[in-house]
Amino acid sequence: MPLARTADLVADAYRSGTGVLAFNVITLEYAEAIVAGAEKANRPVILQLSENAVKFHHGRLAPIAAATTAVATAAAIPASVHLDHIEAEKLLHAGAEAGISSAMFDAAKLDYAANVAATKVAAEWAHQRGMFLEAELGEVGGKDGAHAPGVRTDPAEAAAFVAATGVDALAVAVGSSHAMSERTASLDFDLIAQLRSAVPVPLVLHGSSGVADEELRKAVSAGITKINIGTLLNVQFTAAVRDYLASDDTVTDPRKYLAPARNAIADAVTAVLGAID
Repeated sequence: MPLARTADLVADAYRSGTGVLAFNVITLEYAEAIVAGAEKANRPVILQLSENAVKFHHGRLAPIAAATTAVATAAAIPASVHLDHIEAEKLLHAGAEAGISSAMFDAAKLDYAANVAATKVAAEWAHQRGMFLEAELGEVGGKDGAHAPGVRTDPAEAAAFVAATGVDALAVAVGSSHAMSERTASLDFDLIAQLRSAVPVPLVLHGSSGVADEELRKAVSAGITKINIGTLLNVQFTAAVRDYLASDDTVTDPRKYLAPARNAIADAVTAVLGAID
């Protein structure tokens, strides 16, 4: 199937009032597993490459982007590739050169005015090249910023931010937090509904690994369109590797333990995709 565009997947979900899931890729095994899980669920999917993942690959986007794009293109369901939490402009530019159709530009560590200015420039640059641009107002919990637990996105400020920057989607702080290994986050559904009414673009929930399936379903019903998941895959992958190595302390072939780890991610992807139907 041809490589999908993130803009189309998000627009389809936004119009229908459903959710589209975006899963973070760290290695080729992740990309393969995410697509396998989405194929089993028969649902479209977004494969995300974060700036941290690119740093893990020695700061070179091209190799992991090429591999992820190849896996997405070979998928039996619509699959797109997206850059997540991009702070470096040169990485945003490299994404366009690599044929990636969308990015989340993250200037949330800046104060409001500087965030608006930087994000507006990034959005204009991206739109000139046909790229979909997501942004974040303040920081979602777990990133040492304004949206620590208890802090929430203000609907009026969010609407003003979108109007000033021209972004295509907005990540909002409504109770989730990055890097949670347990699914115990409690979301503010009333706030999600208020944001959905105030903001004229799709809303994105970051830190969704810490959100239980029922909460994710309610979040979509309240107005969330794009749901980002990363840590949940890491937990499943690492647990499978640990289990295999504990069962066989003589193994030296990494394929022996990477295969069950890849399967564990695929199962997790299928389960979450099925849960938000």
